[in-house]
Amino acid sequence: FFLDRSHSQALRLTDLLEDILVLNQLNDAPHSVKRELVDLKRIVVHVIEDVELKFQQKNIQITSNLGDEIWLRGNPLMLYSIFRNLLDNSFAYAGENIKVSVLLVSEDAKFYNFEYSDTGCGVRSEHLPYLFERFYRVDKGRSRKTGGTGLGLAIVKNAVEFHEGKITVSNRNGGGLIFSFSLKK
Repeated sequence: FFLDRSHSQALRLTDLLEDILVLNQLNDAPHSVKRELVDLKRIVVHVIEDVELKFQQKNIQITSNLGDEIWLRGNPLMLYSIFRNLLDNSFAYAGENIKVSVLLVSEDAKFYNFEYSDTGCGVRSEHLPYLFERFYRVDKGRSRKTGGTGLGLAIVKNAVEFHEGKITVSNRNGGGLIFSFSLKK
């Protein structure tokens, strides 16, 4: 019992340290993060494949509409972390029997514009301005149960900004959240 508890705490601490390292690298040394030409659609497909089995446990359906290819100059790990953290957030907090959607809504000469949404429970509007802050929790009592580090959405925001984009969050009509963000081509 004690070994299992110690192991789970060690894993939780490892996750926390990895998340802090990512944020520190984005804040303190963004020039050290390499960029390359990547197909974002391929990255998103990998993220969805990685969470598919876990999402089936809660009957969460994922749909994506990203077109054929989305080429941009970016960091594959940071781009992966944007979509993975959004999906993990929906899994942890949105509830069961929901739908998640990842859409490319528009593009112009410089940016791709995306919308990530879920049909979950959403959050009270007074929490929305703080969701991207490090360690912010809507429900302080759930932090141990969900196992997250409290850094996922902070990583999303910093990774979007690293790619010269912007991100906002709002409640979705009918329940759930909508994250609207852009990524530079």
